[in-house]
Amino acid sequence: MDTPHDTRWLSPEESSTWLSVWTATVWLPARLDQQLRRDSGLSLVEYHSLSQIDMAPERTMRLSELAAVTNMTLSHLSRVVSRLEKGGLLRREPDPDDGRYTLAILTQTGHDRVVEAAPGHVEAVRTYVFDGLSEDQKAALGDAMGPIVEALVPTRIGGVGRVGRA
Repeated sequence: MDTPHDTRWLSPEESSTWLSVWTATVWLPARLDQQLRRDSGLSLVEYHSLSQIDMAPERTMRLSELAAVTNMTLSHLSRVVSRLEKGGLLRREPDPDDGRYTLAILTQTGHDRVVEAAPGHVEAVRTYVFDGLSEDQKAALGDAMGPIVEALVPTRIGGVGRVGRA
């Protein structure tokens, strides 16, 4: 265990930055969830799950892969997928290539719901993340987030690098 003199304490600038990161990681998902629930009746995790499937080839994804890209346990994802399935937004089927896996397949209704929800979600992302930044700050944010995400999750969500869809 580190002794107090071995601890790499944050500088005042790093501490201030960390508190901003903390605040963003707490409040940004809450604000995005609030917007989606209000405007489309979907939670942020439901929208994110549907949008990841929507971007997958043939709008189909293994549940294990969906759990990984949405950072959900399989049990949490199972509850989310059950709600989405009851709403007719997706269906589950055994993977014909490997019966040990289950596929989540987006229905046309699910696709339509993502398409309907996306403009409001993207506008909220613009409002909360990008509108207050200059072009240089946007580039710097993208450059800074890459190594942070890489340190947290080496497999990028949906294969999206620094530039991608919200």
